[in-house]
Amino acid sequence: LTGPARPSYSAPMPTLEWIAFDADDTLWHNERLFDYAQDRFAALLGEYREAAWIRERLFETETRNLAHFGYGIKAFALSMLETATELTEGRITGAHVTALLDLTKEMLAAKVELLPGVAETVKALAKGRRLLVITKGDLLDQQSKMERSGLAPFFEHVEVVSDKTAEAYGKIFARHGMDPGRLLMVGNSLRSDVIPALDVGAWAVHVPYETTWLHEVADAPSGHPRFREAASIDSVPEIVAEIDDIP
Repeated sequence: LTGPARPSYSAPMPTLEWIAFDADDTLWHNERLFDYAQDRFAALLGEYREAAWIRERLFETETRNLAHFGYGIKAFALSMLETATELTEGRITGAHVTALLDLTKEMLAAKVELLPGVAETVKALAKGRRLLVITKGDLLDQQSKMERSGLAPFFEHVEVVSDKTAEAYGKIFARHGMDPGRLLMVGNSLRSDVIPALDVGAWAVHVPYETTWLHEVADAPSGHPRFREAASIDSVPEIVAEIDDIP
């Protein structure tokens, strides 16, 4: 996906030329869908085990399958089907399968709900910076959510990757001729959005979401000179200005 052409500047370029945003749980709500789906999944199979046990097995299956299916709702659906098959010892019914497929379609069609302050922050930053999205998951799903969010016109590029690693960030920056030292990555995941971006020389802001998938939990790189913590996305423009003022 491509957005507006590069703006022209009459004044010297600011320190930060690019602002990159994660998508899920940074620009819009996403983890809520998975929490809801896990509750539905546990209730569907409640006759076999208690909910906590089912959710734990599902997480183990998801983690095991990341190397095969990657991230996103469709990968989650396959892990639900596998977990249900194992839990029922192969006795999963057609009704169960239909219910899980319907749940998956419901998740894919869910309304894109922007987080508070996102629209205002993106619009403000787009006036003087070049914006892009770097997210992981299913390409079709992420493209659909971006279009339905109403934010697409503000971003020059939308990059959907299979995983967020230092190598993945480095390839994106090289492909677009971006200087990592003049790019700020904004996201809710320390593991995916912050640490690998710092590792390739970019700046990073952690904006915590209300819940965090266990797989994304990591220790904050406190004390790193290019790391910043923000209580909400509304604080990002102030952080951008602060970085620009660094000699």
